Amino acid sequence: MRIVVALGGNALLRRGQRPDAVVQQANIDRVATAIAALAQEHELVITHGNGPQIGLLAMESAADPALTAPYPLDLLGAQTEGMIGSLLARTLHNALPGRRIAALVSHTLVRSDDPALDRPTKFVGQVYPRKLAEPLARRYGWHIAKDGTGWRRVVPSPAPERILETETIHELLSSGTLVVCAGGGGIPVTADRDTGALSGVEAVIDKDLTAALLAEDLKADFLLILTDVPCVYEGYGTADPHPVLDATPDILRRGGFPEGSMGPKAEAAARFVERTGGLAAIGALDAAYEIVHGRSGTLVRPDMAVG
Repeated sequence: MRIVVALGGNALLRRGQRPDAVVQQANIDRVATAIAALAQEHELVITHGNGPQIGLLAMESAADPALTAPYPLDLLGAQTEGMIGSLLARTLHNALPGRRIAALVSHTLVRSDDPALDRPTKFVGQVYPRKLAEPLARRYGWHIAKDGTGWRRVVPSPAPERILETETIHELLSSGTLVVCAGGGGIPVTADRDTGALSGVEAVIDKDLTAALLAEDLKADFLLILTDVPCVYEGYGTADPHPVLDATPDILRRGGFPEGSMGPKAEAAARFVERTGGLAAIGALDAAYEIVHGRSGTLVRPDMAVG
């Protein structure tokens, strides 16, 4: 079975953790352990988030007195894709001796007239108390929004149209290679209508929506979205959350999940199932094997079981 695995940003750097390299390496060791059993039985393509990492690099870039201007988000995205891709590739190499592993820096085409470019919604960086977030926003010209009990920077997040390296990824899969790609949703680019020349975009693409598109283009059988909760919950964060263990795209869309957290994951799962007739699931990283085998997580499928 061909599976596209989308690792949430919290799988690589949990809330409240210091963004040190040693911390991220420890978390990636946990990732490799969680998915190694799947890799023994299935073809895998792994994508990952980069929200905490790109936010850290953006802060460092904005504060660097040696720069006349901060690095744009597309280049910072490329840096995080290379860094996280290298960590994943090395760790998976150690966990899967003899398996071919490739980490591919990937570009994702977006529309230059996407209205999302004028409406920042994608959380990046760390969570701050409001009394710290507001001065930072004024100093650096950020947009900020509430995230749980704190505040974070938000940036534009246009819809992914096409992953430019899809054919290369397909060829790598066909040769038996486990591929790490489209990290952080891929580096956002637009293409000139006349020449096809690529230009970077000041944005961060949602990695779950890119994963759904990639899974569709690769004709994957299963889209596995891994995060820090065991399944989708209706009323998450309330006094009476209700687990959703079996769902159709319709049911997920009626859940009204927050745009900055579970919303894109639910939409990505719904799109993949609708467009391909395949299966998708959302659940906890440590239960990856159990989710694929129907013993954990929220399963999303075209039709509910009868009886």
